[in-house]
Amino acid sequence: MHDYAALRPEEALHIREDEYERPTQDGGWGWLHLTGATVAVGNGWGDGDGTVEHRSLKHRGRNATRDVPATSALCALLDRHIKEYPSGPNGRLFVTRRGPGGYYGPTAGQPVTNNAYGTAWRKAREAALTPVQQRSLLAMRPYDLRHAAVSL
Repeated sequence: MHDYAALRPEEALHIREDEYERPTQDGGWGWLHLTGATVAVGNGWGDGDGTVEHRSLKHRGRNATRDVPATSALCALLDRHIKEYPSGPNGRLFVTRRGPGGYYGPTAGQPVTNNAYGTAWRKAREAALTPVQQRSLLAMRPYDLRHAAVSL
């Protein structure tokens, strides 16, 4: 999501299936209609009782939206993800999943945790980068992809 659309991680976690406008033709571009951000906060540090808050987009008004073009490659990834992992009960695309015996189904729609996100990112770096690159700052955090996409 980051390298195809330069989204902030909290924007990607907030996307609902109805905010994804699919391409009108095969191989075409679609749109992401961003409406907010899902932010992990520590106990006692947020406005509510939980550790997750749904907020407005950064530097925008409460009801502001942001339309982001989605490349054909990103649309293909999203379509495959939605087919394999239907959205949660709240419509969010990226929610926690668990189940015995290898069965994974949507839970109550809680967003993917920072810990799970970080673990997946570390494993991806190990699989994709050489040992020297892994020791460097190259794509150290998922947010680094946003910086790379913006600079291009």
